[in-house]
Amino acid sequence: MGQKKLIRFAAIKEFPNVLEFPKEIKGQWNVFLKNENPVTLELACGKGEYTVGLSRLYPQRNFIGIDIKGNRIYIGAKKCLDEGLTNGAFLRTQIDRIAEYFASGEVEEIWLTFPDPQLRTGKFKKRLTHPKFLRLYQQFLKPGGTIHLKTDSPQLYHFTKTVIELFELILVKDLENVYSDNDIDEVLKIKTHYEGLDIAQSSQIFYLQFRLPEIIPQNEEQLKQRVFDEEKTG
Repeated sequence: MGQKKLIRFAAIKEFPNVLEFPKEIKGQWNVFLKNENPVTLELACGKGEYTVGLSRLYPQRNFIGIDIKGNRIYIGAKKCLDEGLTNGAFLRTQIDRIAEYFASGEVEEIWLTFPDPQLRTGKFKKRLTHPKFLRLYQQFLKPGGTIHLKTDSPQLYHFTKTVIELFELILVKDLENVYSDNDIDEVLKIKTHYEGLDIAQSSQIFYLQFRLPEIIPQNEEQLKQRVFDEEKTG
């Protein structure tokens, strides 16, 4: 591990707005954050651009960026500290362990900002909008809570729309080209490091906003077949 990473890993251990694999935090975020304001998560947050940006826009809400890579978390956490954004915090852990850290109804919104689209068809279960993850989110997301996906990957966008259809999710907003609208919402103007890289080279930024139904149907086999049919031919 490089010297820079070592310095950052050591630093976040002392940051008051970062927790690493904490014990007994479940149901206690209001104590850690020192308020009862609504909580929004940014999953696989990377450098935490959305956690920082949303914290600036909405001082009466709490935002928690979650990622396993501490050297990236360091960047967002330090910005929050430098700017005095006490409503922005970070949690270092794996996404598939997230239900260990949040109690039922403790989270109001989830943002998925440019997550790894897991482009290999055989790895589609690792996509953060796969029903496996949706059921995980349902364990702590408030009823009626919102999930946002912002991505430059056409494959992840279309996959998520298939999930919305097959698993009877509630679609709130669907934008195929975020920046084509002159009246773009302020929250969608926040740009991540990965957005700037334009890895997918799609020249489009896709956005989906949706809610989970009370019961998520067991339609995994249909999803698997649709994924293989669509992605093998597409």
